[in-house]
Amino acid sequence: MLNALFGSEARVKVINLFFLNSEKKYSLSQLITSLNIPLSPLRREIEHLAKTGVIREASPEPNDKKKYYSVNPDFILYPEMNALFAKTQILFSQNFIVNLQKVCQPQLLVLSGFFVNNPEAKTDLLVVGTVKRDAFVKLIKNLEKELNREINFTIMSEREYRYRCDVMDIFLFNILDGKKMILVDFINKPE
Repeated sequence: MLNALFGSEARVKVINLFFLNSEKKYSLSQLITSLNIPLSPLRREIEHLAKTGVIREASPEPNDKKKYYSVNPDFILYPEMNALFAKTQILFSQNFIVNLQKVCQPQLLVLSGFFVNNPEAKTDLLVVGTVKRDAFVKLIKNLEKELNREINFTIMSEREYRYRCDVMDIFLFNILDGKKMILVDFINKPE
């Protein structure tokens, strides 16, 4: 069964895209653009994944003749595969953290949203500290390319963070009280 699921690099790219964007549906042309896989091999992988039940044909847009595909939440291994791909996001983020420390000095670094499978979150990444903005944005663009999705981020100075905590800022409260993963925290450590 695992060979059927993960038999080729192209198949892994397709599965990764569907599981990292499980709420979306894609046409073949969108998949070609997103994954940079030629039509013939892509079509073969889509047919194979549809046969195994990992993905399914999704309802088309009104007045649209294209076929659309989405991840199949009824697939028997969906929960396990979803957890697996969520964990790969963490591995991507660990590599990101190493590179991030080269362009900033985070006092607080929180993964939220996409990284912890919380689509309700307003941001995916909260960085509190001194940041070299141009280098940081370049790093984010590389991560977005690797993950094939947009990453929403929030940067705050330590002073702004403390002020927002003091006034009980709802945006910050929702991040800190919601589903998150704290990777660096030099601000909230007891002395």
